Amino acid sequence: MQQILSDIKNETYKPVYLLYGDEAYLRVQYKNKLKEALVAPDDSMNYSYYQGKDVNVAEMIDLSETMPFLADRRVIILENTGFAKDGNDALAEYILSGIADSTVIILAEQAVDKRTKLFKAIDKNGRCVSFDTQNDDTLKKWILTRLKREGRQITGHTLDIFLETVGTDMYTISSELDKLIAYTMDRDVITEGDIKTVCCVRLQNRIFDMIGRIANKQGSEVVKMYHELLSMKESPFGILALIVRQFNQMLQIGDLMQDGLSQKAIASKVGLSPYIVGKYIPQIKKFTLKEMQDILKACAETDHNVKKGVMGAELGVELLIIDISR
Repeated sequence: MQQILSDIKNETYKPVYLLYGDEAYLRVQYKNKLKEALVAPDDSMNYSYYQGKDVNVAEMIDLSETMPFLADRRVIILENTGFAKDGNDALAEYILSGIADSTVIILAEQAVDKRTKLFKAIDKNGRCVSFDTQNDDTLKKWILTRLKREGRQITGHTLDIFLETVGTDMYTISSELDKLIAYTMDRDVITEGDIKTVCCVRLQNRIFDMIGRIANKQGSEVVKMYHELLSMKESPFGILALIVRQFNQMLQIGDLMQDGLSQKAIASKVGLSPYIVGKYIPQIKKFTLKEMQDILKACAETDHNVKKGVMGAELGVELLIIDISR
């Protein structure tokens, strides 16, 4: 990210950029930073945008070779084409042969395959920049800067609750911050109550509550929660994946607890905040390590049976949660 900011500051641009990774918010932000620096906002003659998997690469290359009209540069953006993952030899050959000096091509993609000829061509002749999910410390600094700019304050504990509630996706965080700022227009401190009132609870938190009911052997409540999630159009596979993810984390934390590590040391090892680890501990104490291992095996068996067509996804996950709630 700093490399892009440096290129903009020094006005020394690469002929091609690949912006990739899971954090869509940052990909879009830096794509726009490059665009704004390279081409005037109202210059439709020298800016072209291609999206999706049906891009005509030959047409795009021809356009790339066309001199800009009354401007220094021509800017071409390719977004969500799948080229970075699946490769595109024609585009790779063009990049290796040398893009026109007056053209800058920007690819914005989520997934990449670094083995492809295209990725290697961009890495050699341009700049590849990864935008991954940010860690808690980075997100907290970003949130605090945003809130300070809006004249709001928040305690460290309340900030932990906010991130636990909304998750780490920066688009979601930005949207939920907008809601909190509007809701607290008449005061400057954001409270835990504000978060509970206006913020949307992410799916992972609902799964956390579901596992709490599994731990308490509340089978009927677990099934009710499951059907509520299905009515909200959540995928059975997504629900199963989060159950697996949370039991994996609980198993790791439980294992480290047996080794006598402190909550802070455990948090550092598993990559979670001490606050989140603290929330897991009461649930972990209701299972033995073997019980958690058996649950994970049952999850794997359900996933296998569903994918083999032995049973449907909705029924398979429902039978699983009934079984592990006993």
